[in-house]
Amino acid sequence: MDTTVIQPYNRLFPPPQINRRISMQNLRQPPSIISSVLADKNLDATTSHEPRTSYNDNWFDRLAINHLSTSLQAATGLRSGRKGYDGLVEAATMASRRFNPIQQRQLVIQTLQLAIPSPILFLIKTMLPPSKFAREYFAVFTTIFFAWLVGPCQVKESEFEGKKEKNVVHIPKCRFLEETNCVGMCTNLCKIPSQAFIKESLGVPFTMVPNFDDMSCEMIFGEEPPPQALDPAFTQPCYKKCKAIQRHQVQNNCTS
Repeated sequence: MDTTVIQPYNRLFPPPQINRRISMQNLRQPPSIISSVLADKNLDATTSHEPRTSYNDNWFDRLAINHLSTSLQAATGLRSGRKGYDGLVEAATMASRRFNPIQQRQLVIQTLQLAIPSPILFLIKTMLPPSKFAREYFAVFTTIFFAWLVGPCQVKESEFEGKKEKNVVHIPKCRFLEETNCVGMCTNLCKIPSQAFIKESLGVPFTMVPNFDDMSCEMIFGEEPPPQALDPAFTQPCYKKCKAIQRHQVQNNCTS
């Protein structure tokens, strides 16, 4: 069965150059706070005896998940036959296999532009210019309205320009990272595009600091991310049982 590729929506970035038809059979082949981990061997979160986290999504969660999944599929031109979070993960996995890292990041930004109406973003950016209140507001808002995407999270205090602020969101175990089990999908389909989108759309510097040892993450509002060459997230090999392992070409590093 063939899947017709739809030209992605574009606003900030030119669309990736893609073939007009993709074989679904091929797509479904098996496959500041900085934390660093050893990069001399593959990470393997599956060696832990902890069971996979179970989520009981409510109606709002399911609505948000399906909306984001639909937006991602519209941006990439790829289609998932699954529903719920499984459908979102499948759509993201197909995108990671079909497109290179730069294209993946562009497509996620286009996805977010489709998912969130631009007038709402403009209103938020206008009414909440960079300030302590804005940074703390965005942190609280994230814990309330985006737990369906990243899992349960909480606001933490940090030091910002010599003063204490509650501008950090701590995610004990990221749902997206746990489900995809892929370092590259974390960095290219979440971290980098989210950092760019939030700064561009909301006017607030934003950085994400994933910890690939325990799958936790810190979202820091008000902090500029480090250059990619200095970011420890891009020095990590992937997990041994990464779902996109077939795409790895150099030392099982799927971030590039």
